[in-house]
Amino acid sequence: MAFQDLLNQVGSMGRYQMLQMAFLLICNVMVVPHTVLENFTAAIPGHRCWVHILDNDTVSDSDSGTLSQDDLLRISIPLDFNLRPDKCRRFVQPQWHLLHLNGTFSNVTEPDTEPCVDGWVYEQSTFLSTTVTEWDLVCGSQVLGSVAKFVFMIGILVGAFLGGHLSDRFGRKLILTCALLPMAITGTCAALAPTFFIYCLLHFLKGVVRTTMREELEATQTKPSLRDLFRTPNLRKRVFLLCLLRFTTSIPIFGFSIHLQHLKSNVFLMQCLSAVMSIPVCVAAVFLLNHIGRRISQLFLCFLFGITILATVFVPEEMRALHAVLITLAGANYAVITSSNMLHSNELLPTVIRATALGVTGTAGNVGAAVAPVLMTLTIYSASLPWIIYGVISILAGFVPLLLPETKNKPLPDSIQDVENEFVYTLMVFVVCVLGGKVQGIQMRKVPSSK
Repeated sequence: MAFQDLLNQVGSMGRYQMLQMAFLLICNVMVVPHTVLENFTAAIPGHRCWVHILDNDTVSDSDSGTLSQDDLLRISIPLDFNLRPDKCRRFVQPQWHLLHLNGTFSNVTEPDTEPCVDGWVYEQSTFLSTTVTEWDLVCGSQVLGSVAKFVFMIGILVGAFLGGHLSDRFGRKLILTCALLPMAITGTCAALAPTFFIYCLLHFLKGVVRTTMREELEATQTKPSLRDLFRTPNLRKRVFLLCLLRFTTSIPIFGFSIHLQHLKSNVFLMQCLSAVMSIPVCVAAVFLLNHIGRRISQLFLCFLFGITILATVFVPEEMRALHAVLITLAGANYAVITSSNMLHSNELLPTVIRATALGVTGTAGNVGAAVAPVLMTLTIYSASLPWIIYGVISILAGFVPLLLPETKNKPLPDSIQDVENEFVYTLMVFVVCVLGGKVQGIQMRKVPSSK
């Protein structure tokens, strides 16, 4: 009996399926926050160099006279190219003459500056403490923040292989249950890590356990040989395109989700609004998938996600309302892209090898997730460059589903041969349509016109 026939015989969702989804949802709720948590634990607050005349408690008021904090900041910290206090450099000596220049620096020798050799002073209006303030991951060390995220994504990649092997040997339920305790331990210990190296190590282990749990939540079938995916041409093409789709969509999705704090908005508000807006967006996506089809829907969603990211970069910061709307729309959209990709993948892959194929495409997605924080290191050249890359990749990813077959209102393939037969059938229909059109055109030319 075919898998589609079994589904029809079982019927629609009942009480058992509802309870199973509810219990698995609890586990998923524990998994997802470990990714978006980076927006809060690794947030970069406003900062400047520590300077003696401003931040040394032993300096008396007579040393600085009656100068205000702004005046002391002006003589201690140079301005960057945006005419704002530089975050990474300070004057070697206080520049008292700057108090009398009224903003014009002509005919004045450029004063000597130096890096923040005594550390930084951080704003605490939003975050009292983050990993950035704990280990001074700013300026020349800012790239280390992306390293921590990269290590976490590598842990996710390793966990995908490790979880699949352990679950095949000891059972999915046991591994899922045993993964809960290590996740709690690694997550708690990461918050108490004394050094950045130990934090990255615990972050890696947390990524391994996170993916192990997710693999058990999604896996339901025995896994045939990996070579079966590449023995036939049509299935090989589908797997390659699905891997490309997961890779190209994971880069902007994870790049956006774990770097939301870089968009200079209230990260708490944006995260909340994105979660709330994802509900109506998911409902609208169901309508698109069922009425327009899988391919065009994914094209539209990827285009929308990429355009909103690009618009967020180029919209001026003064237009806060529009900026917030774009971030909220992008945040609600990326979850729908992942769900639509999974739906299309499940409908394209044959039942007998679906779990193995989804594991391969999931690995491609994990590689894309690992690339996302690496691209964020390009902020040393331009703050907008990583976001432009994310937006362009998302738009290009929208064309990949057009190379795949449409699966709306079509039965699920059960075997590898079904996939190959579908390709042959589609080719025959195409040939018949082309030849039929030519024959009809010849017959129409032979019909004499009536007078």
